[in-house]
Amino acid sequence: MVKSLSHKKGRISYSVYGEGKAVVLVHGFAEDGTIWDNQVTRFKDEFRLIVPDLPGSGKSDFIPEVFSMDDHADMLENLLNQENVEAADIIGHSMGGYIALAFAEKHVDRMTGLCLFHSSSYADTDEKIESRRKSIQFIKQNGSLKFLQQATPNLFSDKTKAENPGLVEEIINRYSNFNPNSLVHYYEAMIQRPDRSELLRKIPKPVLIIAGEHDTAVPIKHSLEQSYLPELSYFHSLNNSGHMGMLEEPALSNHYLEILLNNS
Repeated sequence: MVKSLSHKKGRISYSVYGEGKAVVLVHGFAEDGTIWDNQVTRFKDEFRLIVPDLPGSGKSDFIPEVFSMDDHADMLENLLNQENVEAADIIGHSMGGYIALAFAEKHVDRMTGLCLFHSSSYADTDEKIESRRKSIQFIKQNGSLKFLQQATPNLFSDKTKAENPGLVEEIINRYSNFNPNSLVHYYEAMIQRPDRSELLRKIPKPVLIIAGEHDTAVPIKHSLEQSYLPELSYFHSLNNSGHMGMLEEPALSNHYLEILLNNS
């Protein structure tokens, strides 16, 4: 069921599937809620899945007032309030994981478990910041489509690109009309986000970290390092995936997600 949420000066679109324990699936940069379609198909008969389009993505309005990861986390709290959900597992892909960490810092009592799916608690390095600033300039000069044509293939493993090139092309086409202002907004927010690795040391909830062996955006080494920080954590790697494991290895991704959903 597609629903909407009034937030700040705009409207957030989100979908709700199934009944039971609440699970929020937070998409990443240059995506929308449909990136989780494989997970929705697998889990909609067992859990209550809440899948938002972040402000500026999908069918949601671009809301300049929702800027930082903390702002996005407050939007998630508003969403849980509207759905009368006391607490939920929060699963965040890439930038969605940054938002999930901000949510955990501000509203940990509203969280039953956390999944960082190809994501990190580390702040950007100087090198990463410079790369993001170059991408901002490219987007401003060339638009979303040319940026996605250049950037999206790098998110997938060589194996995926060789054996399933249609998947890469489908993702580029799906998001070809992405609002460039949103992409710039997200990049600027990611640059400004703080390091939250200390939060992982203190979080009183189970944490699942899923890493791609061929992920160039979030190196598997960093994911493994962070898996030792929480008191209770699960670490799993996707050996044939880059940064898009929910698409590249959906069955195995779902198997690992099930571990968290059944133990949080």
